[in-house]
Amino acid sequence: MELEVRHLRALCAIADTGSLHKAARRLGVSQPSLTTQLRRIENSLGAELFLRERSGCRPTPVGRAVLSRARPLLADMGALVAEAKAAAARESGPRLRIGSTASRALPGWLGRLRRRLPGTDISLHMDVSPNALLRKVAAGGLDVAFVHEVEGCPLTVPDTLAVRVLVEREPQFVSMARDHPAAAAAVVELADLADDRWIVDPTVDGEWEGVLRVLSAAGIVPQLLHGDYHTAAALIAVGEAVAPCQPTSDPRGDMAIRPLRGDPLAVRLLLVSRPGEPELYGSVYGDLEAAYRDVAAGSVAYRQWLGKQKVVSAP
Repeated sequence: MELEVRHLRALCAIADTGSLHKAARRLGVSQPSLTTQLRRIENSLGAELFLRERSGCRPTPVGRAVLSRARPLLADMGALVAEAKAAAARESGPRLRIGSTASRALPGWLGRLRRRLPGTDISLHMDVSPNALLRKVAAGGLDVAFVHEVEGCPLTVPDTLAVRVLVEREPQFVSMARDHPAAAAAVVELADLADDRWIVDPTVDGEWEGVLRVLSAAGIVPQLLHGDYHTAAALIAVGEAVAPCQPTSDPRGDMAIRPLRGDPLAVRLLLVSRPGEPELYGSVYGDLEAAYRDVAAGSVAYRQWLGKQKVVSAP
């Protein structure tokens, strides 16, 4: 077997995350397939590259040597692809490739961009993983990305990227069944949710860890469920679970959205881009800020909260 770029990428993902499970999630493959791939790579090289321990995977001396050569090769390959795509974009006309995690500001943002940049090919790539979007920007696959960073769980932002802060600290509200006892209050105490199951999406970077940290700090031993948010909505509506949610989330007839006392759960909203064309990216930020303000103004509960806070202005 000959080593390929995908093999090097897999080795670096295992080393970076320290876990076959986390590396598989980052790469978008199953853990068994990644384990098989690692075994084939090791057989091809004739050496064990990682020590499998209870706490995770740790590179062996041979593994460290391979990684020291693999990382610059991947960086060079990423630069080659980015430069080729940039050259192609210059020939085919203006293009703006946007990445984003979920946000109600997206429709307004895209609308403003299309009106201001007529003739520009604007594309959107959605992903629940902010770190995955950051890697795509760094590799040249995206021009900008609008992402959230869970408080207490910092993202891995490549040094080559420029970061602008849209909101330094946005609270996360909680969604629950309309007839949940805590829904009768305008502001919910964490203690009133101590007996509830919390459903979180484990593929969203930092979310599981953030919820666990906040509940543990409040002395609550949480019952956590893992699931995507389409499934979560159905469970929440019938009282099987509660979940953190964006404060601008659309209300539903069978669900209630309430702020938590003291805003213990929060995220930071960031726009990340590759250096270059600062005027373009500055105006992209301005359009996003305006779209975000429109959404915030349309949410009564969030507007009340936001009136006491400060949205960071574009530099």
